[in-house]
Amino acid sequence: MGFHEAVHAHLAAKFYTYLKEDFGERGKAAFVLAVQHYGLQRGQRMAQKAIRDGKELNHPTFMEYNELLATSEVVPADGDLESLSPDYELHITNCPWHDRFLEMGCLEAGDVYCSLIDKAVCRGFNPELIFEAETNLNSSSYCLHRVKNTFYEAFPDVAQKTEDAYGFDYHCAHLYWSISEVVAAVFQADGKAVNAAVLKDFTETYGTEMTDRLVSFRHTNFNVFR
Repeated sequence: MGFHEAVHAHLAAKFYTYLKEDFGERGKAAFVLAVQHYGLQRGQRMAQKAIRDGKELNHPTFMEYNELLATSEVVPADGDLESLSPDYELHITNCPWHDRFLEMGCLEAGDVYCSLIDKAVCRGFNPELIFEAETNLNSSSYCLHRVKNTFYEAFPDVAQKTEDAYGFDYHCAHLYWSISEVVAAVFQADGKAVNAAVLKDFTETYGTEMTDRLVSFRHTNFNVFR
């Protein structure tokens, strides 16, 4: 077993579950803040690499510099392109994150996470790009992703820059450490206990080797690309 999309979803679900159980509405608010923090960091790294390469921070560049490399471990995301103009609108009808949230009985966690993450990544990349995520599979029949005012005449001819993307070991570690940072800041010792509980659960689910890999990123600066 290795790192992949479902492992990433597992971590998000466990943070939400423990935070809600221990702190109620304050825990949910901290989860929202932490996911936004995580997403902003991802988007800002993408923007840094695009600026390095002299690219405009527009929607095609956003797609090109997507850092997530899809794996073959799970059924990939799939959907239908509904509109190119005036807005780019995609309806996603299958998603490995949703599949894991469903399997875990954590659709509420998935609903909150998926309502936030793509908007936060886009805002980190360029706050002038307006990204909307009105529905997601955890509470609807599809995920709606909309980027306003694209006015495309044809689908953008872009390919993901895989050399600038990261494996899911990095992304799972980034999710764990960025959320942990916010949780510990908000709830202090009690927050650190939540972080430890998530890590203990991770070890019980995925084993010590994967936990050691997750922990090895502890001192990584996720604000900048490497």
